[in-house]
Amino acid sequence: MSRQETVLVTGGSGYIGSWCVIALLQQGYTVRTTVRSLAREAAVRAAIGTVVDPQDRLSFHAADLTSDAGWDAAARGCAYVLHVASPISIAPPRNPDELIVPARDGTRRAVAAALRAGVKRVVLTSSVAAASPGSRPPGGTRESATDETTWTDLDDPRVGAYARSKTLAERAAWELIEAASRASTGASTATTTMATVNPSVVLGPVLSRDFSDSVQVVQRLLSGRMPGLPRLGFSFVDVRDVADLHIRAMTAPEAAGQRFIAAGDFAWFAEVAALLRAHLGNAARKVPTRRVPDAVLRLVALFDRSVAGVVPRLGEKHMFLSAKAQKVLGWRPRPLEETVLDCARSLIEAERSSAG
Repeated sequence: MSRQETVLVTGGSGYIGSWCVIALLQQGYTVRTTVRSLAREAAVRAAIGTVVDPQDRLSFHAADLTSDAGWDAAARGCAYVLHVASPISIAPPRNPDELIVPARDGTRRAVAAALRAGVKRVVLTSSVAAASPGSRPPGGTRESATDETTWTDLDDPRVGAYARSKTLAERAAWELIEAASRASTGASTATTTMATVNPSVVLGPVLSRDFSDSVQVVQRLLSGRMPGLPRLGFSFVDVRDVADLHIRAMTAPEAAGQRFIAAGDFAWFAEVAALLRAHLGNAARKVPTRRVPDAVLRLVALFDRSVAGVVPRLGEKHMFLSAKAQKVLGWRPRPLEETVLDCARSLIEAERSSAG
């Protein structure tokens, strides 16, 4: 495989997108990336430059999920497209279409441009939010696990705006790829294939103070903005491992037409907090130690939309299984401790740099 091939990464200013750009550059690829405005180029280039020198192998294109402009130019001449760009929000929006429309329609624009450009493969960044079972009844600690064969049920009224946006976007992408495959049956030219990467909650090093909402799990613990520890937990995954899985799914022949969950260990907030206190000394002095009763969190949820979104998960130990990615693509997630501590130390450094 020639490392001189050009790869388009949409959303290069985002958390996963920037690490995908870094990983591709480290492997010798030429990279294009989209940003909503070219005014972001200098900041994104500087953040990426803290890890790898892009030399002359990184270029920027303006393209917005809500507009047709710029997508064909960005994809033209590329061998692969990693469509990472998508809106994200911890607090449920008052209007679900604020997330759903740009996620779904932006995916259609990016995948359609990739098809017109004749790229070998599209890798779509989806989410475990598109591969989640229905809510389970409350009470006690409920343990369960799912893999890529599960699709989020859009007929379930309890499915939130973010999960709905990721599910609809992934469905839309598969429909476009399948339609293009049917249309090219019997043609002499090779068809564009697709794979999806469905990450769980993404942590790991941040490149600047402009970081993903998912990193707020660690940031709020460190800053003391989380006064206590709720009975909440998630399957976490390192952003560097997510980027690695994108590239494996991009190049492996056996990844065509497949979904891959990117998830590492499950951990309760109390376990994440314990890691921070055990290893960061004075930097972890604000990390809480006391637990928050479920009843208190439910009361807070009446006034805080961001809290309301997680209340149904209280006491739920739901694990996402990445066995398929490990078996088919040889992917290995790094230990949770490394992910959490690298995330925390980078947040501390970013705060120190901005203060200085």
